[in-house]
Amino acid sequence: MSIDSLIATPIAPDFSAAALPFAAAVPRALSVAFAGSREETQAAQRLRYAVFAEEMGATLHNRIPGLDHDRLDHYCQHLIVRDGLGQVVGCTRILTPEAAQRAGGYYSQTEFDIAPVLALPGRFMEIGRTCVHPDYRNGATISTLWSGLAAFIAEWEIDHLIGCASIPLGEDDGAAQALYAELAQRHLVPEALRVRPHLPLPRRDGMVRSKHAVPPLLKAYLRLGAQIGGEPCLDPDFKVADVFILLPTTRIERRYARHFLDRDQ
Repeated sequence: MSIDSLIATPIAPDFSAAALPFAAAVPRALSVAFAGSREETQAAQRLRYAVFAEEMGATLHNRIPGLDHDRLDHYCQHLIVRDGLGQVVGCTRILTPEAAQRAGGYYSQTEFDIAPVLALPGRFMEIGRTCVHPDYRNGATISTLWSGLAAFIAEWEIDHLIGCASIPLGEDDGAAQALYAELAQRHLVPEALRVRPHLPLPRRDGMVRSKHAVPPLLKAYLRLGAQIGGEPCLDPDFKVADVFILLPTTRIERRYARHFLDRDQ
């Protein structure tokens, strides 16, 4: 699953360094680079464990204490954000189509049948397992992370970003169903591209208005031009519902494109 929804980024990300709310407490100099060693990968996995297991209480099926890891980590490239002291404060992982073929598929395929999406022409890139240290959950950190993603997108000529984003279940899964229904009115992919969840949310009689706001990072994805692929998938380990996200890089809105992609649109 993806815990992208747990990152408390601003609803409308401010990418200026001056917007850093923790400027008095943390170093301003943030850097981004891919993990180049096992130790650096494990530093990202250690941050993931701290956020997912210790902070959020997720059930992780890890074999190495203190690390969040799965079989796909071996095939992924791990993008790491460090602060001025060299501490890992943010991370995400990237799975390219070549690596996905070696791994036997994308993570999203463990939750959804995404065959209609994969039939699209072009190159795909899956992002996931994104997390940020609590003290660095701000627009500056996300901007730094996305600058690394942008360089990768340009270098590898990526056409489509895919992944999963989480929404809260609420009582009896009602919040997730209500929030999905609201989002689907404006952000659902065309019917020909709909994905199918392997573990759909149980059907409930009646539909109430969601009391939960759209998770911040999911809202940022949607403002970039991302669409939701179809009905959510239940993730019992993390006690959330995941929605499949499709973001063609040509859809990224002009007002954000300069932050992410060095290309004309």
